[in-house]
Formats: sequence, structure tokens, C-alpha cells
Amino acid sequence: MNERVTLPMHALPDGEAELSLVVRLPWEDVARLGQEAGRLAAQMQRPVTLDEAVSNRLRSTRPSAAHAKPAGEQPAAVSSAPGVTSLPRISGTA
Repeated sequence: MNERVTLPMHALPDGEAELSLVVRLPWEDVARLGQEAGRLAAQMQRPVTLDEAVSNRLRSTRPSAAHAKPAGEQPAAVSSAPGVTSLPRISGTA
């Protein structure tokens, strides 16, 4: 048996972490990701995967102070409904 085991998260040598997850998206969002991958590929002068396009998009839209903080330094106000809805939209529109 040659099954591939994927860990949900692992550390990378550059100090970042890689997460594995499954996301269900409407075809329109997949098409936008394809357009983003095309723009990124033209900019980088090489083929780009949808994974790279998503990573690039998330990095380019995150706030500048998005680093994790120790437990004692958490913000006082926490959203009552945290989750996927707090992630940036790929298209930039609601």
C-alpha cells in the first residue's frame, strides 16, 4: 500500500508553517484564483500553482501586525464569530 499521509501543519526551514486543508469554493472563486495565478506567473516568469496564488494573495492582503502574540498579549476585544468570514476575499468585492 502506497498511501500518502498529509499532516495538517508542519514547520518550514524558513520559519513559516505550511497548512493542509480542504476548502470548498464556488467556480467563480476558482476562476479568480486562476486569473491571479496567471498574473503571478507573468510577473515571476514561470508557471505558478493555485496554491502559490492563494499564498501570495493572503500574504499581500494581511495586516502588517499579523504575527502571533503570547497569551498575555491578546487584544481585549475578540470578534464573537471568528472564522473563515474574517479572511480577505480574493476578488476584493463582497
